[in-house]
Amino acid sequence: MKMVLNTKYRNKSFSFLTIMVILFGLLIISGLFALKLGTPKLSLGQLLEIVKGEGAEQIRIVVLELRLPRFILGTLAGMMLALSGVILQDSMRNALAGPEILGVSSGAAAVMAIIIVFHIPVAFALHPLLAMSGGLIGGGIVLASIRKNPNPIHLVVVGAAVSALLFSIVIAVISYGSDTAISLLYQFLTGSLASRTWDHVWILLPWAFVGIPLAIFSAERLNVIRLGDEVAMGLGLNVNKTRMLFMLLSIALVASVVSVSGPISYIALLTPHLTRRLLNTERAQLVLPISSLLGALLLTLADLLSRRVFAPQEISVGIWTTIIGGPILLFLLQQMIRRVRHR
Repeated sequence: MKMVLNTKYRNKSFSFLTIMVILFGLLIISGLFALKLGTPKLSLGQLLEIVKGEGAEQIRIVVLELRLPRFILGTLAGMMLALSGVILQDSMRNALAGPEILGVSSGAAAVMAIIIVFHIPVAFALHPLLAMSGGLIGGGIVLASIRKNPNPIHLVVVGAAVSALLFSIVIAVISYGSDTAISLLYQFLTGSLASRTWDHVWILLPWAFVGIPLAIFSAERLNVIRLGDEVAMGLGLNVNKTRMLFMLLSIALVASVVSVSGPISYIALLTPHLTRRLLNTERAQLVLPISSLLGALLLTLADLLSRRVFAPQEISVGIWTTIIGGPILLFLLQQMIRRVRHR
């Protein structure tokens, strides 16, 4: 029996490592395309020249000051969004928990809209904190509303209502903005990585540096809380306090991303589901790291679509993630409704 268990564990570890290597390789390939494609279109030889410190100055600026920070920002944002989704779904034991559904993204976006339209003189470095306050408000309203009826379908209905309310605030704010502010706000609200520079990377980097390891190392507690509140308390876990800390961590991950790129939907909600099916397990120790890589890959690929499909016009990456993720969400919701009916 012990030999069989050890063999099963080695097989799972091999699958995990294989999937991780494949995803990392695909992410590198995605990065190469992100640096190559566009105007001007570059060859691998030209990219190698830039790495060596050679090549035309104009091309170096395009690659190192525009394309590279955009790719790095997309990678970090994808990792953080995916991890926030795993944390929310496991800690709440709700397959539809996500920042889009919980009102976190819309709350953070509402605060950033007010800052942009009214030109509030707030230091750029403080934007993630202010966005986090909006995310706390949005998420807090939804959680308080579903406390007595926390089933997934009720969560979607309440979350949609709260998100609609928060976006109505955004629309009201827009009516007071100048043409320039409204243009900037439109690009922000659709979720975009366009025109992002190293300044945006440096703003997000400290939050990623702290938030990503905290999320990865939360695996053991996530596994315990997924067993149910009574079992978790029996194992010595303070469930309410732990769930609140997980909520704060998830909001911090999402709000910091929203502050630099706007609300990018469905990466957080769907990546954990894809990862669990890919690994055929719900163990957080495996799901969290794979989700982070898969989230980064999905977002960088979506950003490539936004740049190239209608080139030279660019469609915001948040629109692409919504177009792809929306139908998948409806499919998941339909599956849950069928399960409820069969009970």
